[in-house]
Amino acid sequence: RCKNLSVSFWNSYWMLPSDVCGMNCFWEAAFRYDYMKTHPSEKMHLAVVACGERLEETVTMLRSAIIFSIKTLQFHIFAEDQLHESFKDILDDFPFEGKVNYTLYPITFPTESAAEWKKLFKPCASQRLFLPLILKNVDSLLYVDTDILFLRPVDDIWSFLGKFNSTQIAAMAPEHEEPRIGWYNRFARHPYYGVTGVNSGVMLMNMTRIRRKYFKNDMTPVRLQWGEILMPLLKKYKLNITWGDQDLLNIMFFHNPESLYVFPCQWNYRPDHCIYGSNCKEAEEEGIFILHGNRGVYHDDKQPTFRAVYEAIKNYSFGDDLVRSLLQPLELELQKTMHTYCGRVYKVFIRQLTKSIRDLYARRSKGR
Repeated sequence: RCKNLSVSFWNSYWMLPSDVCGMNCFWEAAFRYDYMKTHPSEKMHLAVVACGERLEETVTMLRSAIIFSIKTLQFHIFAEDQLHESFKDILDDFPFEGKVNYTLYPITFPTESAAEWKKLFKPCASQRLFLPLILKNVDSLLYVDTDILFLRPVDDIWSFLGKFNSTQIAAMAPEHEEPRIGWYNRFARHPYYGVTGVNSGVMLMNMTRIRRKYFKNDMTPVRLQWGEILMPLLKKYKLNITWGDQDLLNIMFFHNPESLYVFPCQWNYRPDHCIYGSNCKEAEEEGIFILHGNRGVYHDDKQPTFRAVYEAIKNYSFGDDLVRSLLQPLELELQKTMHTYCGRVYKVFIRQLTKSIRDLYARRSKGR
């Protein structure tokens, strides 16, 4: 029965016209292509920080970014020295010369406080806080954790930069949609943004604005710039923060809420959105845009739905037919996870992926 339902869903969805997800999708697509039309040569900058055993996970994330994206991608990869050669060997074999460029950087922190930053939360995690200060010539940047998978073009989230108002400098998604299961509103011992805080695993930044801004804070009546505020925040709150750099960002945007643009949850979809019941309404309607496999769910059997998507993208060979080699085998694997809470809503994991593949083939057929 499930198999027949799945085939019916697949066949009907693939053949539907482009307004399949309703007027929201239509207007979003119209905005996206209008933005790309007015920024035709813009290069998209994507940063990631990889330490320890994160090589394979990071490469899989980069592969997902490459598959659907339209404009040129510039990867900024911050990694421990022993990982650099492995990254070079893998990325130099990617068959996308000219459309994908990358730069490798060492992990670096301010000399006088390097030890404190290194031990904050996970090794290297707080590197992201210093990206505006290190990448001084980069105007805008999308930072993602290594456990991110793009199920639609990076161009689409990049276009949100054009939606920022005059005061907004960054964009993130809420940490939770349902306060009853929220972590910050139940346990945090420090200020946090909004009702349930924000998650920093996907963070879009206008870094020119970040470098120029003077931030309100609870340490001094004088507003401080990005490079001035980080260490005082750490000193004040280091005994009260659990999630390291994410907590510091929540504190910062608590005092400067006008500076943050908030993404809907399907741009940072995590296990919490389905393991307690489906609580990301936008994903139910339009599918998942960016999958975030935090808590190590790509590598254990606790959330097989997340692992199935990860394995499918990891094993996909560039150039193979995306329908036969990626989407159809993935759907069969997802059907096997229906005994789990996330598996019960497995169609949200392929709805946007299906549309992304269809859009990609449509672009190719038009010679784009």
